[in-house]
Amino acid sequence: MTQEAVLPGQRPSRAILSIAGSDPSGGAGIQADLKTFTAIGVYGGAVITCLTAQNSVGVAACLPIAPEFVKQQIQLVLADLPVSHIKTGMLGTDAIAGAMAEALHNFSGEIICDPVLRASDGHDLFQKSADNTGLLALLNTATVLTPNLPELATLTGRHLETVQEALAAATGLLSQYPKLRAIALTGGHIREQDAEVEDFLILRQETGPEIFSVNHARITTVNTHGTGCTFASAFAAYHLLLGNDQEAFCKTVSFLDTLLRQSANLTLGQGKGPLAHHLFRGKS
Repeated sequence: MTQEAVLPGQRPSRAILSIAGSDPSGGAGIQADLKTFTAIGVYGGAVITCLTAQNSVGVAACLPIAPEFVKQQIQLVLADLPVSHIKTGMLGTDAIAGAMAEALHNFSGEIICDPVLRASDGHDLFQKSADNTGLLALLNTATVLTPNLPELATLTGRHLETVQEALAAATGLLSQYPKLRAIALTGGHIREQDAEVEDFLILRQETGPEIFSVNHARITTVNTHGTGCTFASAFAAYHLLLGNDQEAFCKTVSFLDTLLRQSANLTLGQGKGPLAHHLFRGKS
């Protein structure tokens, strides 16, 4: 991570780098990440891992970028910008994940990993290798994970339904990856019939995992495209501003809740509509 010269009276600048896939409809991926950074008030850079052909209805095709080119993008940004936080999203292939891990091996800041392995329409967004060495190497660089329940189940190889099962699986990941400090588990897929959603933050502590949760009303809306990308990006942005996992988590939950409410009446696309980052109002 580079250190910039700061003149007397100036505040040192910091930036976030998103490493993810591109969504031409603007609802998810790199586009959602940059919108989130801007709405919260931090500067964001963008490294593309994959091009996709998709819209609000679903993903039609994916075109992974050459792993070495992904690595070169990362290296050039880190050599130039004062990046303190990195958010990863869609990886595309295990080879790309491995190239990312190589580029981030000596990065000393925060790496917030959103394990995007499959689109909400069921389209596979990650080409596995025989032993997924690239993915495992990347997860070993992460300081924070932001999975939903299906992603957590895939990462742990478990069938998860209840809160207790999900928290046990998350705790297991903390034991598996020594650098991992926190897991922010979004609860939208847990108890889906409930009127409330409970999101969880599982923190590594010397005495054992510490668990915090936030309850909020479940908002009925079709405009949910990109919620996972937005959540992870918001956590990265708020952590940059606040430097505290629990505060960043609470701010992120509030931010996404506000976006969902303000986007509920938006009509864009013929499928799952996007979040209206451009309409965000109020300090969450």
